[in-house]
Order: sequence, then C-alpha cells, then structure tokens
Amino acid sequence: MEIIKTSIEGVVIIEPRIFKDARGYFFESFSQREFDEKVKPITFVQDNESMSSYGVMRGLHFQRPPYAQSKLVRCVKGAVLDVAVDIRKGSPTYGQHVAVELTEENHRQFFIPQGFAHGFAVLSETAVFQYKCDNFYHLEADGGISILDESLGIDWRIPTEKAILSEKDTKHPVLKDFETPFKISEF
Repeated sequence: MEIIKTSIEGVVIIEPRIFKDARGYFFESFSQREFDEKVKPITFVQDNESMSSYGVMRGLHFQRPPYAQSKLVRCVKGAVLDVAVDIRKGSPTYGQHVAVELTEENHRQFFIPQGFAHGFAVLSETAVFQYKCDNFYHLEADGGISILDESLGIDWRIPTEKAILSEKDTKHPVLKDFETPFKISEF
C-alpha cells in the first residue's frame, strides 16, 4: 500500500496496489502489519457499512472521549467526497479540513485519527461506504458539527437544494459555536 500524506498531520490517504487481469482485480484491502508500520499502531474493533443515494450528506460526526474513534473509511460502490475536519483545540490546523474522493474505481481509503470530525457526501447514484473504527460506538458520546457550516470552506460538490440530511445532522452547531472535547496536547 502507498501512504499519501495530506495537509494535516496524521490524516492520510491509502492507495492499494491493485492486480488486474482478464478475470477482474485483486487487492489487499487491509494489513494490520503494514498499517502499524506505515500509518500508526492501532487495533480496529468495529466495522460499519452504510448505503446512501445521491445527495445524501452524513456528518460531521465524532465520538467524545473516552470513546473517541479513529476511522479507516472506503467506498466499495459508487463515489463519495469524504472529509475530515480538525477539531483539536490548540492544533495549528484547527478548523481546517482534508477532502478526498473515494470511489469503487480508485479503491482509496482514508484514515481519520481521533480528534477529527468526519463526514461524506454521495456523488454517485448510490454508494456503499465502509469504515473500521478503533473504539466501539457509544450513543452518549455522539457529537457533531454542522456539515453545512460555510466557515469550513468545504466544497461538497452537491447543490444545497439537492442535499439530503438526517434531522440529527441539521441540528449540529457551526464550528464557532462549538466547544471541542479534544485538546492537541492529548494527541
């Protein structure tokens, strides 16, 4: 696997080595040994999958400590724009984001460490999205910031009038009204 560093330390894109022939393709989607060596030592404990249609926007979500989660995400069908926003107080990149298009064709994965809010927008007719988490989900630790917060400067590539959000995601505060539970000194 090739690790592509981004503008925010710790947030990386993972590009697999794909073997194609007349039968189709093969690639190793995850190797604990390689991940530990090339990204960071981690133990994933939960896998999740969602299916969504064009215009669905999910996020920007995170889990509060002590249940904070790192995520390794990928799109196995369709295409999504995936985004990580730094919400670590005191971080030189606080409020900044990294966006990457994940598709069934490029097979890329995106690693989002603890201390980041995460969200995605579906760019294709439908998309199947998978993610590994290094901590179990806890409802009481659920948190979020507004996926439509214009101050974040995210181009979701979905016209606002076509965006489909859950009721929960419409109620998250914008970044300026948000009190982060994460401190850069903890990472």
